[in-house]
Formats: sequence, C-alpha cells, structure tokens
Amino acid sequence: MTQNAENPVELFDMYVAHVGINAKNPEEAARIAEDFSLLMGLPAIETPKAVFSATLVETMKQNVRGTNGHIGFHVNDMPAAEKWFTERGFELNEESRALTPDGATRLIYFKREIGGFAIHLTTDK
Repeated sequence: MTQNAENPVELFDMYVAHVGINAKNPEEAARIAEDFSLLMGLPAIETPKAVFSATLVETMKQNVRGTNGHIGFHVNDMPAAEKWFTERGFELNEESRALTPDGATRLIYFKREIGGFAIHLTTDK
C-alpha cells in the first residue's frame, strides 16, 4: 500500500473522538459502561439512546449504526474533510447529517462500513 503525502490526520487535526459499541438492550449497555468504569475509571453518563463512558466510549442501548458499532473521527474543518473523503470515493450518508444551531454540519456518517463499523466525522471533541 502506498502512503499518500496528504493525510487527514495532518490536514484536519483528525483523531478518534469516540468509539461506539452496539449493545443488545439497555441492560447490556449499562453492564458494558460499568466494565469501562472499572477498567478505566470513566464515569457512566446515561442518555436516552446510549450510556457514555466519559466521552471516550458510547455504548448504544440497541444496534443503531454499524454491524458492531461506530467510530467517530473529530475533524477541525468539516467542509474540507467532506470534500477530501468524497474525492477518494467515500460517499456520505446525507440522511445522517446533524447540524449545529447555526446550520453547520456537526456530524455525518459515510455510507460504507469498515470492519463492521460505521464511520462518522464530527466536529465534537
């Protein structure tokens, strides 16, 4: 595999914002979050759709996106990142686009999974 001189890590200050895990139900999500709390000392924060382990792990209360879950990548320039990835053949799932109050894109998923994980870009940290 050839290395591209341009890479999104450098171009968009890209890093893993969080990993999403699909649980079968809310009880399993709570147990997974409890395990991360024991493992890493991360507080469990319950929301209607998920239990977060701080901001690092999002355990979904049911399978939502991705066969196994999802990976969220932070980018500092969403329009430029979208253009960069679409130019390389990664189609965006427009139905997943989430906007900030001022109308900018906060989050968008790609259509294709990688390794059983849905992938999204986010401006959230």
